[in-house]
Amino acid sequence: GCDSSLNLTSQKATDAVDGIFRSLRDIARIRMHMKQFNSIHNPGSNTHQASASYKPLLKQVVEEICNPDRPDPVDIEHISSGLTDLLKTGFSMFMKVNRPHPGDHPLLIIFMVGGVSVSEVKMVKDLVATRKPGTQVIVLSSVLLTPHSAVELLFAPDRLQPDAHN
Repeated sequence: GCDSSLNLTSQKATDAVDGIFRSLRDIARIRMHMKQFNSIHNPGSNTHQASASYKPLLKQVVEEICNPDRPDPVDIEHISSGLTDLLKTGFSMFMKVNRPHPGDHPLLIIFMVGGVSVSEVKMVKDLVATRKPGTQVIVLSSVLLTPHSAVELLFAPDRLQPDAHN
């Protein structure tokens, strides 16, 4: 609601910051329902507070997909695409059949709603190359984020239909 710094008031700045924190709380509330990917912050231990770290959600998801131990991912669901997968999924209701794992396929397609940055794409490429060589990865997104557009999206009045390109 402010087109230049000359029109910036304390109230407008406070409203903007309140909006950002409201959005962050909404995201945290939604992620609380996830079992495995509910936080991007690792607080460390009581004795090693300095070991606190940040681990992006995209990195957590890709590491889980490329995990060689491959427990059934809790927050990632495989969508059956062929007759074999459909039969496995159907028989799993009656007997113990392992569901297909997203890492079973030689092609990994990731679509990021809301945008992805170049550094995130590189991180995905490097992780897959290191942990699951031979897997082809395609990263798609609704928009390629730049530092400027990411900040603009934080202040977008309608986050479902942001207009960050004006």
